[in-house]
Amino acid sequence: MIGGDKRKIAVVGAGSVGTASAYALMISGLVSEMTLVDIDRKKAEGEAMDLAHGASFISPISIYAGEYKDCHNADIIVFTAGANQKPGETRLDLIRKNLAVLREVLPRIIRPGSGSILLMVSNPVDVLTYAALKITGLAPNRVLGSGTVLDSSRFRYKISEKCRVEARNIHAYVVGEHGDSEVPLWSLANIAGLPVEDFCCMHGILCLDREAVSDQVRRAGYEIIERKGATYYAIGLAVRRICESIIRDENSVLTVSGLLDGEYGLKDVCLSLPSLVNRAGRVRALEVPLSEEERAALLRSAGLLQEALDGVDLGDTGNIFTLAGESGAERQEVQNPVLH
Repeated sequence: MIGGDKRKIAVVGAGSVGTASAYALMISGLVSEMTLVDIDRKKAEGEAMDLAHGASFISPISIYAGEYKDCHNADIIVFTAGANQKPGETRLDLIRKNLAVLREVLPRIIRPGSGSILLMVSNPVDVLTYAALKITGLAPNRVLGSGTVLDSSRFRYKISEKCRVEARNIHAYVVGEHGDSEVPLWSLANIAGLPVEDFCCMHGILCLDREAVSDQVRRAGYEIIERKGATYYAIGLAVRRICESIIRDENSVLTVSGLLDGEYGLKDVCLSLPSLVNRAGRVRALEVPLSEEERAALLRSAGLLQEALDGVDLGDTGNIFTLAGESGAERQEVQNPVLH
């Protein structure tokens, strides 16, 4: 679907994360059209007006408040709708609240034969990415979550802070759940091709306390929520980065969340691994070498996500599409009991 000069993104949910994402996308110059969709129409209208009034400072773009149907021809649908994480709540506490939102909204924004890529941002993002696959019946590469793209940026920031090296020159990933069981991959973290500890030794920098840094990365969201009630600026930039890789067909390696198909022996669960992202979406997860400790932690993280999935009833979700023939090239809408 993506091609030519006309590109459209729909942002579903005009809360703090949705509007921060819309702002980051607007100033990026990546798209020529963007619609904001929210159950509170006036809120969406106000946000769209506020954004649109900066038109003379950016590349030409049409920004407006839309209806569900305005998502049907979007190249990318960024889904940020749902309940926010409250102080003291884990991301997994949000499952039942936000699963209900998915069941209500997704059938209205995804149509049969859709060429859109669905980017899930709402939390718990890994569980909801899996649920979105079940609800929509879209191909696995076309449904991805923001995953640990933000966590990986936090990891790089903490290393850059300690090592006094600009964050873009640090290569480091966080994998697994976007949440408490996430796994920072210290074995692969490097600066200019050097393992972080070797770089520190060469430059007379005290070695990093791995456990302390890992804990700071895991708890970053909680710390921000405790202080200001929500996180949204950095995730907005993460959304922009993912959309950039899709729209520009970059084949970037990003730790987005998606369905596993045997990587590390794992199947039927969505979590984050370094993955190739291009115009087709999340096209392949990369099975990078892990230390024994990291592999065990990743398997634990997957197990916790599987337990979370087992704890909710996805059996009655019901695909809004059924595949016509073995090719799946055409999709037909079936009666959906969850609407209205």
